[in-house]
Amino acid sequence: MFFSVVIPTYNRKPILEKCLRALENQQLTDDKVSNYEVILVDDGSTDNTLEWLAENIAEFPHVRPFLQNHLGPAAARNLGIEKAQGDTIIFIDSDLVVTETFIQSHANALITGEKELGNKKLFTYGAVINTCNFDNPTSESYKITDFSAAYFATGNVAIAREWLEKVGVFDTRFQLYGWEDLELGVRLKQLGLKLVKCPKAVGYHWHPSFTLDQIPSLIDQEIQRGKMGILFYQKHPTWEVRLMIQMTWLHRLLWGFLSLGGSLNERTLAPVLQWLINQGKPQLALEIARIFLNWYNVRGVYTAYRELQT
Repeated sequence: MFFSVVIPTYNRKPILEKCLRALENQQLTDDKVSNYEVILVDDGSTDNTLEWLAENIAEFPHVRPFLQNHLGPAAARNLGIEKAQGDTIIFIDSDLVVTETFIQSHANALITGEKELGNKKLFTYGAVINTCNFDNPTSESYKITDFSAAYFATGNVAIAREWLEKVGVFDTRFQLYGWEDLELGVRLKQLGLKLVKCPKAVGYHWHPSFTLDQIPSLIDQEIQRGKMGILFYQKHPTWEVRLMIQMTWLHRLLWGFLSLGGSLNERTLAPVLQWLINQGKPQLALEIARIFLNWYNVRGVYTAYRELQT
């Protein structure tokens, strides 16, 4: 196997450097893995990402950079697939720092999975551990909040490119935040592909510690996710997708109740959230903030759905 690690990036230069350095330190121990490349697609960054890379390219012999206008991660990943030379694609995000055995672990799981299933209709899904530790992101331990039940998510997944080409790659209409990878996952599931868990392929997803300043952008993300959720539902009008995008009476009832109809929001909860942050518990503050963030998402879904109908 020859692996192409496809990474879309947009204004992530500080953590991207750690991401790329980790990928240069891969230990390949199986002769069934011939080599790998890193396809970096800059989605129109304004932080001089490619200029920095050009100045330091000698340190990153596996990296092949490409540039596109700011069209979103779906278009960036499609360009990455188009430029990739590998027969197997690994998707990660540019804020993910992987271990030295990351690629080899995906390879081992793919080989073992193919033998067990008796066919090649599979992909591997690695572990993602969230961390706020920028200096040493790989020191974070696994937490219950790191669990994901997603079928196909591009934060850490390896798949033969033939399956991506067969289902039609990513839908570039998903230009706002969310759902482009899970929508592709629905098509892969319809094709009969099997998800094979690969817990040894660990990636540490870095994000800055939660602060109140982040709330406006987080709210905007949830509204965007609601809009893209309706596009998802248009393509696949099933109950399963309605559950995924939170377009059910249960979600309206749940988040409406927990937020007291929106009374618990970014303004009324701000003192509590700030107190938790001051106590050194920003992650707990973020989990509480999800009460109103999910309410924004649910309202965004139904607003977009009404606009579609009219």
